[in-house]
Amino acid sequence: MEQGKIIMKTNEKVSNYIKLCSEWAEKFLQMDKEELKKRLPELKEEDGYLKITHFGVPFGIRLDDGRIDCLDGKGEANATEMLNIYTLLGYVKENASFMDKWVPFADLRDARPFGPAYKIGVTDVFAATFSGHAKELREAFLKLNGTELPQGDVGYQINAFECEPMRFYFWDCDDEFEAQGNILFDYSATDFNHVESAVSTAEMGVKRLAELAGLPLRGKSFGMQ
Repeated sequence: MEQGKIIMKTNEKVSNYIKLCSEWAEKFLQMDKEELKKRLPELKEEDGYLKITHFGVPFGIRLDDGRIDCLDGKGEANATEMLNIYTLLGYVKENASFMDKWVPFADLRDARPFGPAYKIGVTDVFAATFSGHAKELREAFLKLNGTELPQGDVGYQINAFECEPMRFYFWDCDDEFEAQGNILFDYSATDFNHVESAVSTAEMGVKRLAELAGLPLRGKSFGMQ
């Protein structure tokens, strides 16, 4: 019985995410597409889509019904990917621009209330997943055309979106210390997207790196699919 309750709760969460994506699809239909393209020059209108790339994967937002398709031919977009894209479209501010001011999540505007959950669900998962796997992590960054950084045992800058670069730092475990990870955002991140979406964007980055490295996620990830 207890297992059944857990499955029901999980299915309910997934259904809520799917419902939210459907609501965002309706909102997208009402958005000024030309204004969106001005605010987000990375958006390309082609083949009935507004196309955008999220952590190296191409997606398309359908102009006819607002749904999001994964365009790499390898599967469907999951809820995290879709909501990261929808909220980017919905929250990007006029004249939002890259600042080159790098900060941890807690130093983004209005982020501190989400800090404890972010640590457990993102940076702790990042560290645990790649503990003992620095080589695989480095190879995953290279697959995303990452730019190597001097800090950490492994440090790279990659794009969540073209407008939202992120810096990932990893220190592997040794005889005295457990593996540690950190992720920096440009301070402009909350001009492009909602602060809660910074959490799911970082979560998606860790998940994408794990997929490319061929490793299972370890720790208490949020598990939004």
